[in-house]
Order: sequence, then structure tokens, then C-alpha cells
Amino acid sequence: MTTTRTAPPSQGAAAQPAPPATAAPATVALDGVTKTFRTPDGEVRAVRGIDLRVAPGEVVAFLGPNGAGKTTTLDMVLGLTEPTTGAVRVLGRHPRHAVREGRTAAVLQTGGLLRDLTVGETVRLVASTYPSPVAVDDVLERTGLTPLAGRLVAKCSGGEQQRLRFALALLPDPELLVLDEPTAGMDVTARREFWRTMHAEAARGRTVVFATHYLEEADAFADRIVVAAAGRVVADGSTADIRSRASGRTVRADLPVPGREAALRALRAHPGAADVRVQGDRVSVRATDADAVARTLLVDLGGHDLEIATGSLDEAFVALTSGTVGAEEVR
Repeated sequence: MTTTRTAPPSQGAAAQPAPPATAAPATVALDGVTKTFRTPDGEVRAVRGIDLRVAPGEVVAFLGPNGAGKTTTLDMVLGLTEPTTGAVRVLGRHPRHAVREGRTAAVLQTGGLLRDLTVGETVRLVASTYPSPVAVDDVLERTGLTPLAGRLVAKCSGGEQQRLRFALALLPDPELLVLDEPTAGMDVTARREFWRTMHAEAARGRTVVFATHYLEEADAFADRIVVAAAGRVVADGSTADIRSRASGRTVRADLPVPGREAALRALRAHPGAADVRVQGDRVSVRATDADAVARTLLVDLGGHDLEIATGSLDEAFVALTSGTVGAEEVR
């Protein structure tokens, strides 16, 4: 057995504590970010104060109605425009530096493709601009484009062109992928195939930030959802958290006939019950504290066949973003 001895601190000197472990820096950091555009009609405040952190390896969906500031925010993360006030850092540096180094890549809705080249020629051409790109054949295979390598870009469908943009984004092997409405215009089959491929890339440990109008995509794919409205973040959390905060949960149970009216009065007075309705033999309670309401139903009121349901993401989205004053989004 080997024994290691540490020398005691010199007399008169206090022992120094071990330095705390350093947390991994945020992949994306926005601090007090605003963006104002000048137009002939005056100023448009597209982003009105956003603070946001995205940790390494997170998959974050950025949701919001038209005019919420989503695209403007992502443009700042990509270094395509500068904030009016506040700071944006990507991988600890200015966003443009992260893009130049190939550590950030993007899949945008339109543009960036030469229609007279084939799919394979396009990927090889863009790969030649990077010092150490991922192998072209590997990228084509991972994005399902190998069978289309000889097809002209002009002959590709909208979904196939989006997959091509995705392939180009993978060439520098980025740490951060930014996707702005990546499946806009795709049919259901193409959208399903695109997200199947994205699941595989996220499993490799990439950080992914994507904006979408399809709430089911956020529900199925994201670890975390950030909801924006009128240039501000109005909610930030897991899908379950967003649903619960926006619309609460609904607790349903059967109540025994004897004493039912007294039980309903007790439920309506319960601090965790926002709304109580009777549907046949069942009572339905929209609850701000579902656990407390469920406990009361089962323990105090003799309820049985209890069910707890979470509101839909669509309902949560409407509840969180309704009533906000939109700012025109400038692209």
C-alpha cells in the first residue's frame, strides 16, 4: 500500500480551499439583448430585452407567433446582425468568429443553393472551402442524399433542398446547429425524415437551437422550449413545464353520490382549484396544484378512478402569447 502525505501549510498561512469546479461555458449567451430597426415609418423594436443561456448539448426549440422576434434573435446568434444593446456570445466569442471557425452552422429557410449544380457537386464545392471538412460521402449518407447525388438542385423538391442545406451545415462538424423553420414547406413524410436525421445528429452531442411554427416538432424533439412574444421571452422550460405553467393540469375523478354537493363546494373552495365542472358522474378540476387537488379528492372526498391530464402545447402556446403586442419582425 502506498501512502501519500501532504505537507502542512506553513505557520501563519491559512490553508487554501480547493478552487471550485468551473462550469462549462454556455454555448449561446444573450444578455439584455435588444434590436431596433429604422424604417420610413419610424422605429421597429423587433427584440425588446432577451436574456438566454443554452448549455452544451441542449436541444432548444424557439417558439413564437409571427413578429415575436425569433428570426431576428437567431440572426444575431449567427452574427448576421448586431444587437442594438446588450451582448451575444457564442462558444465564448463573437458569433461571427464561431461561424468563421466552423463551430456554428445554420440551416435557413431559403437561398444559398446553385440550381445548375448537382447535389454532389454542391456538397463537394462547399466542402472545399473548409480546411478540414467532414468527408463528403459521409455527409451525403447521413442526410439521406446519396441516391440524389447526381440530381440537379433545380430538380430537387423543397424537402430535398432543405436536406441539402442540412448536409452543407454538417460539413465543418459544428458544435452548434441553428435551424430557422427548417421544415417549412415540407410535406409530412419529408418532415418526419428530416427530424429522424436530426435526432441522430443531436445524439452525437451537438447543441441545436431551432425555430419552428410546428408545435408538435418542439414537443417531440426539444429538451427545452423557449417561447417568445413581442420581442421578449415569456416562458422557458421543458414541454411539461410550459404546458403546466400556461394552462395548469386537469384532475378528473368519480365522486360518490352521497355528499356530492358538499364535495363540490369543498373543491370550489380549494386553493389549488381554478375551475370545477361536473360531467355526468365525473368531476373535472382545472388545477393550479394538481397534486393537492388529487389528494383531496382521494383522501377527503372519497373520489375514485382518478385521472390527471396535462393541457396541450397548442393551448399553452395560445395562453402564453395571446394579448401581446407584436413587433414587426424584420429579416
